[in-house]
Amino acid sequence: MVKNKAARFLAESGIMIALATVLSMIPLYKMPFGGSVTAGSMIPIILIGIRWGTLPGLLAGTVYGLIQAVLEPYIVHPLQFLLDYPIAFGLLGLSGMYRSIKSIKPESKTMEYVGAVIGVFIAIFGRFISHVLSGVVYFSENAKDLDSWSYSLKYNGGYLGVELIVSIIIIMLIWKPIRREIK
Repeated sequence: MVKNKAARFLAESGIMIALATVLSMIPLYKMPFGGSVTAGSMIPIILIGIRWGTLPGLLAGTVYGLIQAVLEPYIVHPLQFLLDYPIAFGLLGLSGMYRSIKSIKPESKTMEYVGAVIGVFIAIFGRFISHVLSGVVYFSENAKDLDSWSYSLKYNGGYLGVELIVSIIIIMLIWKPIRREIK
């Protein structure tokens, strides 16, 4: 049974990472120094975290981040690479905290929606923090009149805020048909 569970996780993760990669190639808006609003590219990784838990979600997100680094590299330093790719995208696996949130109250459809939305928020917020740290340290020369923190918060919040809204809307639209598969 354990082997079947591991094989199932690997198969589902592979499919979801591939889907996330394809969706990332459909940018709705591209930022000038990296980052974009996509057609929900983080949703497949977030769903892995929700379905399998935080650690498996972190693993799938890290692999996805490495693929993003190969497909759309914007690398100026090894630490910046880590912060902007494997760590940032790996943190999407924090959506697995949905399981903890869901267990706080008795199961109800409303609590499932709320838990899923909170899971999405935590995942994207984790990614946001990693990108902000990278921006403060490595991209402050782009700040012009702003201090490096304000610049990085504004730059990364601009596209990830929209991406958060897109992701929450998509999760709410697909939650009902996929909720039984999440359990």
